[in-house]
This record gives sequence, C-alpha cells and structure tokens, in this order.
Amino acid sequence: MEQVLTNPSVIRVTVLLKELGCAGEVTVLSDSARTALDAADALGIEVGQVASSIVFKLPSGNPLLVITSGRHRVDTDLVVRNLGIEKLHRADADFVKNASGFSIGGVSPLGWISKPEIILIDEALNDYEVVWAAAGHPHAVYPTSFAELLECTGAKPMVVGD
Repeated sequence: MEQVLTNPSVIRVTVLLKELGCAGEVTVLSDSARTALDAADALGIEVGQVASSIVFKLPSGNPLLVITSGRHRVDTDLVVRNLGIEKLHRADADFVKNASGFSIGGVSPLGWISKPEIILIDEALNDYEVVWAAAGHPHAVYPTSFAELLECTGAKPMVVGD
C-alpha cells in the first residue's frame, strides 16, 4: 500500500485533489483496477459508478479525454458527430503515457502533464451520487462526483455511449 501511495503519479493526483478542494481521498485497492469491472468488484459498487478515463487521438494529433461511465463503451461515431470532426484515432500506450503522464489502467482525469485539447464527461455519471476515478496507478482510486469532476476538469458533458 505504501508503495502505491508514494508513486509519483499518485502523489501528483493527491496533491491536486487537495489544491482543488476535493473531498475524496485516494484509496489503495489490493487488486488491480485496470478495467471498470475490476474497480467495481474491488470497491463493491455498480460498474456504472466507475469513471473511466479513455484517451483518443484527435485529427489534430492532440489528446481527447473521455471520462465515461464503466457501464458502457464510448461510441466513437457518436462522439465524432457531436464534436463535428472527421474521426477519432486509437491512442496507444506510449501516446497515453506521453500526453497524460499516466500508464493505461491508472489514467486519472486530473493531474495530466499536458492538458488534453478536449475533455468530455459522460452524462451517465450524473446518475450516481458517488463515482470512483483512477488516481494515477492501477491500484489507486478516489471517490468523487459528476459535479466535482465537471468543475475540476472543465469537461464538457455529453452522451458518449448507451
């Protein structure tokens, strides 16, 4: 547990949570939370309460962050139409790490080393009083809310899946 809490990425998220006045504290999970289902099982919550940070590459080459509910996949065609762009590109592990400073499986919606060009938040997360987001490591998460994520990230609310 101590090893996770002293991870530089987790420290970056923890410091930012305090600076932004967020109420939730980082929780270390004994099992990995690399997927929404893993996180939900470890926390004993509905999979929809997991706020997954999914990264895509925009036509500009810059990152798009979609904070989505774990209850569905991002509908890339829907996102493309809503943003009025030609297409989204898959982001590989190196792109995600270089843009966010986080490894896949622990990408936090906060504490990126370079701000994404666009941040979207799934309106489905507003169905839950408490949602859980990654805190910079596959074993680290923190509780938050749709409203707090909206405020702290400056994300644009959007239906991103069904």
